[in-house]
Amino acid sequence: MKQTFTNLDTGIKYMLLSSLLFGVMGAFAKLCSEHMSSLEVVFFRNLFGVVLVGVTLVKSPLVQQGGRPLLLFFRGFMGFAALLAFFYNIAHIPLGDAMTFSKTAPIFTALFAYLFLNEKLSTLGWFGIAVGFIGIVLITQPTGLTFSKSDILGIFSGVGAALAYTSVRELRNYYDTRAIVLSFMAVGTAGPLVLLLLSEFLHVNSLDFMLGEFVMPQGEVWFYIVGMGLFATFAQYYMTKAYGVSKAGIVGAVSYSSIVFSIVLGLFLGDALPDVITACGIVLIVVAGIMAAKGK
Repeated sequence: MKQTFTNLDTGIKYMLLSSLLFGVMGAFAKLCSEHMSSLEVVFFRNLFGVVLVGVTLVKSPLVQQGGRPLLLFFRGFMGFAALLAFFYNIAHIPLGDAMTFSKTAPIFTALFAYLFLNEKLSTLGWFGIAVGFIGIVLITQPTGLTFSKSDILGIFSGVGAALAYTSVRELRNYYDTRAIVLSFMAVGTAGPLVLLLLSEFLHVNSLDFMLGEFVMPQGEVWFYIVGMGLFATFAQYYMTKAYGVSKAGIVGAVSYSSIVFSIVLGLFLGDALPDVITACGIVLIVVAGIMAAKGK
């Protein structure tokens, strides 16, 4: 087994490690959610990132053309909204299910790239998108045309992330990568603060995913917060390295291992195993994501 792992492509190793770290990040986020609102969890998650990116900017200033501030804000806003939906689901449904919803992003990204960036999509790609939608239906198992709040937010976590990723393809022609990341982190830090203030005046149960009372973390909760920030940062780092040394299609397929890691970690946190229908939906989404990537 050890020899087999040693012979694996370097990019695959990095992505497997990244996927495991993302799963652990989700587990820490779930533990944080037991003590604070999802809104506050998102705040601390992004605050950690702002500090880390800020340190790199001090050491190496941005070098960029700029000129697309609205698109830059759009990337940050959609990334923040998708993360808010993702973390709300982490708190309310099994970790594996929440991670699966977020991994629908590549399917929607292929569709949005075709619609907005005029990127070609082969028959295989279209078939992958269709399979992905079937997988979503199996996971949500709607009653008639009615979806639960977690289902709607889960789908949005994929759609929102896809819109953010699609905008990055245009933004990278104008901005330093760190500026693009910082746009997401900055909005994801300021946005929760604004919503926390508004929560003092708004009391709408249906909007609990975007409202919440600030609760000062105590004791072990700080450990969860730091763990969430550290594991998220290292997960992002190794994911970047994976795409830098191997073909995107290969490491992109391996990235779906984060679903498996999340299901296993969720079991330790008290989650139930997915039922047969949900498991089939998860498999279809993984297959669809790979097909959509190969079909581009």
